[in-house]
Amino acid sequence: MGLIDKIIGGSAATTALGNAAIGLAEVLTPNATKKMEAAQAAYIAALDEHGAEFQYLRPGWFDRFVNGLNRLPRPMLALGTLGLFISAMVDPITFAERMIGLGYVPEPLWWLLGAIVSFYFGARETHYFRTRSLTTPAVRAAQGGGLAPDSANPALNEWRDAQPD
Repeated sequence: MGLIDKIIGGSAATTALGNAAIGLAEVLTPNATKKMEAAQAAYIAALDEHGAEFQYLRPGWFDRFVNGLNRLPRPMLALGTLGLFISAMVDPITFAERMIGLGYVPEPLWWLLGAIVSFYFGARETHYFRTRSLTTPAVRAAQGGGLAPDSANPALNEWRDAQPD
């Protein structure tokens, strides 16, 4: 250490050189801890904002009615499908007439129905995907999910594999 102190110029210069190397490293490679903390802070801020939006809101009859309508499509589709099977067993002739009638529905109307149904369920899936992806690895670990292996860091994966379970 004596030779390095003489070359660099003392412990203060060594500390300054070390701090400069750390600063340069953070410029070239983002700090993962700070990135996770920023993501968590953004998530908490979004939750706080969402909570503040509905803090004093007391839903009226219209809001309750619309919330009830939003919950209807999935059960109606499931029960309607079961109803078709029951209808086919109870009165096959009438069921066959109805299915023949469906053959007369123009193709653009089928495309429109498909778009409406796919947008409805696609929007629901997107909503759930977004709410799941907002949680950071630290939040998932706190919830018992653990940290997922990072494919971009093979050394870290190797170290995790070497750890006893």
